[in-house]
Amino acid sequence: MGYTQNMKEEAPQKVRFVTVEADLAGQRIDNFLRTQLKGVPKSMIYRILRKGEVRVNKGRVKPEYKLQADDLIRIPPVRVSEGAPAPSPKLDKIASLESHILFEDDRILVINKPSGMAVHGGSGLSFGLIEGLRALRPDAKFMELVHRLDRDTSGCILIAKKRSALRHMHEQLRTGKMDKRYNALVAGEWPKTRFKVKAPLRKNVLQSGERMVSVSDDGKPSETRYRILEEYAGATLVEASPITGRTHQIRVHCLHAGHPIACDPKYGDADFDAAMRQKGLNRLFLHARSISLLHPATEERVTFTAPLDDTLSNTLKAL
Repeated sequence: MGYTQNMKEEAPQKVRFVTVEADLAGQRIDNFLRTQLKGVPKSMIYRILRKGEVRVNKGRVKPEYKLQADDLIRIPPVRVSEGAPAPSPKLDKIASLESHILFEDDRILVINKPSGMAVHGGSGLSFGLIEGLRALRPDAKFMELVHRLDRDTSGCILIAKKRSALRHMHEQLRTGKMDKRYNALVAGEWPKTRFKVKAPLRKNVLQSGERMVSVSDDGKPSETRYRILEEYAGATLVEASPITGRTHQIRVHCLHAGHPIACDPKYGDADFDAAMRQKGLNRLFLHARSISLLHPATEERVTFTAPLDDTLSNTLKAL
């Protein structure tokens, strides 16, 4: 197989034995191996499982086997393909993430994501927020996004530092115990009587591969609550609280209400955007202002707030 031929002058890797921590109980063995063998293709992982090279408590297992606390796993030596190297913490963009961290303990990390940074690499980007944070915290065994933000959106995003914390927060997302509030600057005068938008959303992929979302009867049920924060000449600053969590939900619901968000490259209004650029706005005016949740360790409600960046706050001053 291609993985063993180009070994170069490396010391041969050894068989590893890993004991499963209680925190990882319930995870499938195939997913566990993907985290242990970074850069190894999925096909290779299924092959070593099928051939019995991976053993759990000395026996063979199927890929869907769910780990139990204190399982002893034999991981064979696998040549890792030279994937994209992990970004170096020296990179300015990554180093600057440190100052964006709003809160961190042993379970969760809350960061004020800068606009223009994707939450994870892919789509032609070598790294995103999560890769940057992993490079910044090389000793952290576990770091996963709890939810996502669009690339152009800034603000609060949650990272789990334990699998149990990830499960706990996902459960809150499912049951509506997490409260997310966004600030958006929209075109025109948002009606004082409009407190919510309920409109089903459907994801479409254009021929170019670009994702666009539209209101459509056969879409998924979606709801966003709104309240007015500040009124300006020709624009309104609103607070949006998504009840469901669909892709581009707040952006498309604002457009559907007839009040698109300022400088939205996908769903914006050209004339309004030009006027806002005159005021110094050069990015989507959508910011995840606060997030409130039950802390996975204490079950107490905690709220985190992310300040607006200079571009957003200066735009408001100029209105």
